[in-house]
Amino acid sequence: MRVIGVDPGSAVTGFGVVEGCGGALKHIAAGVIRPNSRAAYPDKLMTIYQRLCELIAQHTPDAMSLERSFVAANVQSAFRLGEARAMALLAAANNRLELFEYAPAHVKLTVAGHGRADKSQVQFMVRRALAMDERPALAEDAADALAIALCHLSMARFPASGANARRIGVRA
Repeated sequence: MRVIGVDPGSAVTGFGVVEGCGGALKHIAAGVIRPNSRAAYPDKLMTIYQRLCELIAQHTPDAMSLERSFVAANVQSAFRLGEARAMALLAAANNRLELFEYAPAHVKLTVAGHGRADKSQVQFMVRRALAMDERPALAEDAADALAIALCHLSMARFPASGANARRIGVRA
């Protein structure tokens, strides 16, 4: 199974593609989408959507996984996150990908063994799980996206623990 994990944001959207076959995990791709900071906001969202569609076409994942949104203290930030997240949802729907979401604490628990793991712990465990070198540096957003993909692959391997997964879309 091949999964694209997405860590949406209007300024930076992380992505990570991981393949699981039996017990083996393979890093396929990871990086960030950075829309032009001077572009109009709708154009930034279009960039996120188009780039995700390109990545889906290039890497042909079977599913997309996202972190479940949480309500931020700043309402405007929450709206912006939701709008970027909607671009990921639309890319998955238009490419007929199954779509799953996981609570942030569950992603951290699955990948790092602790639901309150910090970003450096998550990044370390992602690199370890995927046998990735320390160089080049892995952007935090890309590491988070890989963690989300790893979380989904873990849930697919151990369906009994899938109570923490929420399917939010299916192939039509």
